Amino acid sequence: MKKLIKESGLRDIKALAKRYPKAKIYFHQDLDGVTTAIAMKKYLEDNGINVVDSEIIQYGDKEFSVKKLDANGDTMPVLVDFAHGKPMFVIHTDHHDRQVGTGDTSSTSFKSSRSNVETISQVVSPKEIFPETDLRLISTVDSADYAKYDITPEQVMNYMFKLDKNKSLLQNKFAMGLVLNKLILAFKNKPGFMENLVINAEPSLYSILMQVKKEMSERRLPGPETLEKNKSDYVKQMETSPNVKVIDNIIVQYGGGSMFNPGSYDRYTPFKNNPEADFLVIAWPLGLLQASCNPFKKERELKGVNLGDIAQEVLGKHENQLKSRMVPLSTIKYISEGSIGPESVGFTFKDFEALYGEKFNGMENGDEYLKIIEKLMDKPTKDLTDKEFEVLDKFGVSAWDLIQANSGGHKCITNISGINYLGRSNRPPSGQYKYDPEKSGAAYINVLKKLQNEFVSKLQEKINESK
Repeated sequence: MKKLIKESGLRDIKALAKRYPKAKIYFHQDLDGVTTAIAMKKYLEDNGINVVDSEIIQYGDKEFSVKKLDANGDTMPVLVDFAHGKPMFVIHTDHHDRQVGTGDTSSTSFKSSRSNVETISQVVSPKEIFPETDLRLISTVDSADYAKYDITPEQVMNYMFKLDKNKSLLQNKFAMGLVLNKLILAFKNKPGFMENLVINAEPSLYSILMQVKKEMSERRLPGPETLEKNKSDYVKQMETSPNVKVIDNIIVQYGGGSMFNPGSYDRYTPFKNNPEADFLVIAWPLGLLQASCNPFKKERELKGVNLGDIAQEVLGKHENQLKSRMVPLSTIKYISEGSIGPESVGFTFKDFEALYGEKFNGMENGDEYLKIIEKLMDKPTKDLTDKEFEVLDKFGVSAWDLIQANSGGHKCITNISGINYLGRSNRPPSGQYKYDPEKSGAAYINVLKKLQNEFVSKLQEKINESK
């Protein structure tokens, strides 16, 4: 068995190249994720490491469904544009404010920035990988900094690009990049679609767009005209949706409506339909509450309102209640492994430690079971017996710590996540069971809607104070 070389940073990439002739890149499911993976591919290949595969990694239960890759082999697992590390990764680079689970990672590069590709292209690499104008567009999309460049919702939601000779090179490049972003989002759930972009495209938005068009043609995917129609139908549907209300320039929404047709859903539809609104507070049935500012308004009223602070104030009202409620480890594991397959990494005890630190508590004199917890956590949920579940029942995390660990954000966009773990107090029932949040999660749906109402009320209060 080969010995894993401990590295302090990517500056020692030559040592890693001697250890690993090949690499597989795991990347986040968006434009920054794709472009960061392409930049990392270029960087690794420039240093003699052949990138042979790539795979999407996404927050939630999909995070634990990615395929296992043993770092003791000859293929190096690399993670980019993702805040949750895992023991199997040798290189991990990210641009978010905080990362977890990175303690065993050999080589890391964490720098807070508007996009991760910007760091790889201009800091990690000794020579620029993506053109500067491409990086500016990617960072603008990832940070939703649209008002700075007078970008409208119509431009962000557009599926069709045509060169406009009356516009500058930068304006045309932005228009092309925005269309590329929409096409990637339209087909992101098609198996292998985004992975093929990473493996086959060169580090430029134009090259990625050409590869997208090739994929669309070869797979006979819906064309831009169809995508435009589906988007228009979705926008009209949401104009009259009973789940969308506007209160004091705050859009209050529950769910995303019908999103079945490819290209229909767009996260900025609420602001297109309500351009004068300052904020959006949306509750998702999967247990997520999101709040954001209108990124298209330059002179948005109440710039002093901090959505991240409001989220903490809302949660703070229920701190004692949430701290007194324990969510068993068995429940956390089986919800986290809702979509894993036979080759998935699963939700292990190391993941539990990484996300919740030392905040877990023994339940019912569970200290005696600590020695076997790690072994049980390495087994898939479906393989655990009732007696093994009973052991995992004895450990847990307070609902307060669980929600805090899964939530985050900043002044202009924030979320309260992990509410779905409150759907039941014990492990899943024995026998065949399929988790259905709409049917079995009524308890946490009520909590979700209550938090949304309280968030809106607190936001209204801040608005009135400001005025």
